[in-house]
Amino acid sequence: MSRGKNALQLDDTSKRLVELLQEDGRRSYAELGKAVGLSEAAARQRVQKLMDAGVMQIVAVTDPMSLGFHRVTMIGVKTTGDTRRVADTLAQLPAVSYLVLSAGSFDILAELVCEDDSDLIDLLNSEIRTIDGVASTETFVYLELRKQKYGWGTR
Repeated sequence: MSRGKNALQLDDTSKRLVELLQEDGRRSYAELGKAVGLSEAAARQRVQKLMDAGVMQIVAVTDPMSLGFHRVTMIGVKTTGDTRRVADTLAQLPAVSYLVLSAGSFDILAELVCEDDSDLIDLLNSEIRTIDGVASTETFVYLELRKQKYGWGTR
């Protein structure tokens, strides 16, 4: 993940590699190299460098609801004290798939992927609401995944 001030500066070749992999993460290194004017080995090294730097990950993206996780939610968390400490604790929970510090009504937004409502209520009451510094939560239940996109390119 980018940390703002320490963001890696990408040259045009690296940007193009990222964009090509956002379109199709299964492209071969030979295909990537040909598209950007590098050898297969050089393309592999570039991609590895981008992954090692945390610029990108290559993963399979799924719809959790189609895999038996029937309760996906976003929770807004209001905190007292240091939001980073609360966020670090939340990040350790296996059900948390996405977590950001935010401005506005909530200090933290966290996406939870649970098997069902019982799993969700247990997680909220037994784990999340017991974290020191959690003042309150609000749960936003996902009813249907309509769009999930990761191909926004690079700057």
